[in-house]
Amino acid sequence: MVLTILEKLPADMAKRDYYEVLSVDRNADEATLKKSYRRLAMKYHPDRNVGEAASEAEIQFKEAKEAYDVLSDGQKRAIYDQYGHAGLEQQGGGSGGGSGDFGDIFGDMFGDIFGGGGRGGQNRAYRGADLQYKLELSLEEAVFGVDKTIDVTSNQSCSSCAGSGAKPGSDVKTCGTCGGAGQVRMQQGFFSIQQTCPTCQGRGQVITDVCVECRGAGVVRKQRTLAVKVPAGVDTGDRIRLSGEGEPGENQGPAGDLFVQIDVLAHPIFERDAADLHCQVPISFSTAALGGEIEIPTLDGRLALKIPAEVQTGKQFRLRGRGVKPVRGGPQGDVYVHLMVETPINLDKKQKQLFEQLQASLDNGGSKHNPKSAGWLDGMKGFFDDLKFWSK
Repeated sequence: MVLTILEKLPADMAKRDYYEVLSVDRNADEATLKKSYRRLAMKYHPDRNVGEAASEAEIQFKEAKEAYDVLSDGQKRAIYDQYGHAGLEQQGGGSGGGSGDFGDIFGDMFGDIFGGGGRGGQNRAYRGADLQYKLELSLEEAVFGVDKTIDVTSNQSCSSCAGSGAKPGSDVKTCGTCGGAGQVRMQQGFFSIQQTCPTCQGRGQVITDVCVECRGAGVVRKQRTLAVKVPAGVDTGDRIRLSGEGEPGENQGPAGDLFVQIDVLAHPIFERDAADLHCQVPISFSTAALGGEIEIPTLDGRLALKIPAEVQTGKQFRLRGRGVKPVRGGPQGDVYVHLMVETPINLDKKQKQLFEQLQASLDNGGSKHNPKSAGWLDGMKGFFDDLKFWSK
C-alpha cells in the first residue's frame, strides 16, 4: 500500500532523531540496525539497572525500542525519512511503542547456541554418526589386494517399528509441550533462550505405547557382515569408506559412513617403506669371501642373486620393480637386499683348528687381507699418540 501525504509537516522537536538514538547512519541496513539495538537494549534493560539509574535506563530502553520499531519497518521508515515524527503520528501508526517482546530480539541470537533452531524451529533430520573398523592385513594381502568380510556391531533402525519407536499399530501424538516443534523457549531475566523440549527430547512427538523390540529408541544393536574389497597397494593408515554403513540418521536423516582403517601386520622377512621393500639376507663366511649365488625371496617368488667375492656386511643390492605398486598410482617400488655376513658358531675342535690355521695365514699376508682393520688400528694408534702429546 502506498501512503500519500500532501504536505510536509513540521518535525516534533521534543523527540530525538531515531538514527541518532541508535547511533547509525541514515543509510544503515537491517543488520546494522539490529546490532545497534541489541547493544542498547542490553545496556539499558531494566533488569540490568537498579536504584536511581533504573528510571533513566527505562527511558533510554523505550527510546531505543521505539527507534528500532520504526526504522526496521520499511514503510514506517520511508515516512519517517520524508516527514519525521509528525508524519508517523498523522498516519496513526505512531512512532511510540516500546511494548514489543524484548526476548524476541535475542531469540535468534541465542537460539543456535542453546540448541534451538531459531523461531519456528522444527524437528530436523540429522545425519547418522560415522563408524570406524580396524582391519588387519598381511603384507601379501595389502600388496596384491584381497576381498574380506567383516562383522560390525552398531545401531540399526528397528525393523519392528521402522525406526519410529512406537509399537506397531499404536498412535504417535504431537508433543503438547512444544506443539511438535521439538524446541521450547524459556525466559531467563532479559534473555529468551530456546532449547530442546524436555518432554519429547526434540522429537516433536510423544510415544504412548513404545515398541517392545527397541523400547522406544527406534534403533537396536545388531551385528552385520559386510564385504570389503581391499585394493592392491594399500598401507597402514589408509582408509576404505563404505558409504551409508554407519549409524542410522535421526528423523529420517541419511545414515553415516563406515571407515575401514587398514593396519598391515609385521612380516617375517620384509620391512615395508612406502612402495619399497627391505630384507636382510645372511651369507656364510666362505660365500662372502669367495662369492657365489644365493636364493632370495620376492613377493613374486624366489630369485637367484649373484654375490661377488670379498663382499662385506651391509652391502646393498637393489632389485628394480620388485616392490609394491602404490594404490594411488605411480611407479612400482623396489626390493633392497642387505647382506649380513654370519659368523659361524658351535665349532668343533677340528673346525677351530682350521680357523686358527686360516688366521695365521692371513696374518702372514699383512694388511692386504684386512684393510679396514689395519686402517682402524692405525687411526686408533694416532689418537692415543695425540692424547699423550696434549696431556704433557
